[in-house]
Amino acid sequence: MLKGIAASAGVSVAKAYKLETPKVVIENTTVADKAAEVAKFEAALEKTKADIEGVKERAAKRLSPEELAVFDAHLMMAGDPDLAGQIKATIENDGVNAAYATDAYATMMVNLFESMDNDYFRERAADIKDVTFRLKCNLLGLEIPDLTAIAEPTIIVAYDLTPSDTAQLNEFVEGFATEIGGKTSHSAIMANSLEIAAVVGCSGVLDAIKTGDVIALDALDGVIEVNPDEATIAAYKEKAAKYLKEKEELKVLVNEKSITEDGHEVELAGNIGGFKDVEGVLKNGGEGVGLFRTEFLYMDSENWPTEEDQFQAYKQVLEGMQGKKVVVRTLDIGGDKKLKYYDFPEEMNPFLGYRAIRLCLDQKDIFRTQLRALCRASIYGKLCIMFPMIATVQEFRDAKAVFEEEKAKLIAEGVAVADDIQVGMMVEIPAAAMLADKFAQYADFFSIGTNDLIQYSMAADRMSQKVSYLYQPWNPSILRLIAKTIEGAHSNGKWAGMCGAMAGEPNAVPILLGLGLDEFSMSATQILAARKIVKSLSYEECKKLAADCLDKDTMDEVLACVKAAMA
Repeated sequence: MLKGIAASAGVSVAKAYKLETPKVVIENTTVADKAAEVAKFEAALEKTKADIEGVKERAAKRLSPEELAVFDAHLMMAGDPDLAGQIKATIENDGVNAAYATDAYATMMVNLFESMDNDYFRERAADIKDVTFRLKCNLLGLEIPDLTAIAEPTIIVAYDLTPSDTAQLNEFVEGFATEIGGKTSHSAIMANSLEIAAVVGCSGVLDAIKTGDVIALDALDGVIEVNPDEATIAAYKEKAAKYLKEKEELKVLVNEKSITEDGHEVELAGNIGGFKDVEGVLKNGGEGVGLFRTEFLYMDSENWPTEEDQFQAYKQVLEGMQGKKVVVRTLDIGGDKKLKYYDFPEEMNPFLGYRAIRLCLDQKDIFRTQLRALCRASIYGKLCIMFPMIATVQEFRDAKAVFEEEKAKLIAEGVAVADDIQVGMMVEIPAAAMLADKFAQYADFFSIGTNDLIQYSMAADRMSQKVSYLYQPWNPSILRLIAKTIEGAHSNGKWAGMCGAMAGEPNAVPILLGLGLDEFSMSATQILAARKIVKSLSYEECKKLAADCLDKDTMDEVLACVKAAMA
């Protein structure tokens, strides 16, 4: 039995697929028949193109055209006459084998692109690596894992899953287990979005499991069992059936309000990355969108998205949400989120550097374009705009002033703009939480970003396994910052929401409710379970619980307090 972090709820028993990259060993050998070696290369190149086409075709069932663009880029590269011409010339002139000639070409081109000053061209080096790696594997007869080809119930086991790996997951993948990761890692967020079970940060899982093993993945308790006996399999299948039954029963709450037993109402909303996520929010009874991550519009583009591009994207989401509130976060780029067409400055700690609102206030043309697009879209729904990474009152004032300027310009141009746009801010920096009562004099609302608030408060990178024990949402210090934020909002007649992972945690809901949180925004798949919890609670009792938790010394004491109250 292995223990990890339950990152996306579910229980599954299926065969394991161990995701391993083949090891490519290139030897510099000469060939006697150059023509035959060129023919071998041409056959491998055609197979490479066919492989990419096949992966693209299978991935198209689940990906948007924008997400499929990476495969088009790879097909263009594989079909580049320069690639084939140079490799064949090396075989014919030097008499070397095709794999060695391909490797020499790849090394030369990767070094060339990686030496360029432009980020976009440097990132093309990764595309060259991908295409030529597949080509070398085909030349050497090595099999490349193709997750889109999985055709039976499967649980993937990997060191980690990259965005391109998760993009290939199909309906047969019932879950995955990774050696590293946490509740807020990319793979965990994707698992929640795809509604598949996931256990992450499971040390030793790669050594313990091989492809074909039957594994029981319990992503309710964060447990994995390898080759369990029939009785154990039956027990896990019963647990899976019970979970699915409970999940199905939750659907009766889709159209209900989120009201406690004693009549206190809160709002449960969903976090989205674009229009494709709107259906999931509505299907799961979301009362709005509490976080629209607009950075994906920028990351999926080949250049800065135009005002018109953005307007159409925002309009689509606002219309899709049918009059329900949509909170849009302005561009939150930097740190680990890069753009292929923009060079960020080299910094010792980019997470604490030039990013989010800091970039937008420095590059105001970029900021103004987004704000104009948002203002134009505002007439199609209930729009709220929030600024990320706000540290000082002056930053918020400056950002809001740019918004007011662009709104006034549009109105002067005769463009319709809604007159009820709320402008608020993310609270993810401890300095902002401590000064919440001052910020609330200028902001219409707060949305607490707990993922960053925790890592900044605890001085602990949330993606670092070595300090993962410091990711403590229930630490009394974090709870006090949240309480201060909510108090600051309410003292000025403003509302406070939360869009970090903590908002959907079952053991956090009673505390947050007791602290007076107005809006809980989470992965769409968590909404109904959270609503069930809210409806089972007494607001007055939760207030007492929250006060007790604020007075504890440790996270473990807080959790014990919550569990005792919920028993």
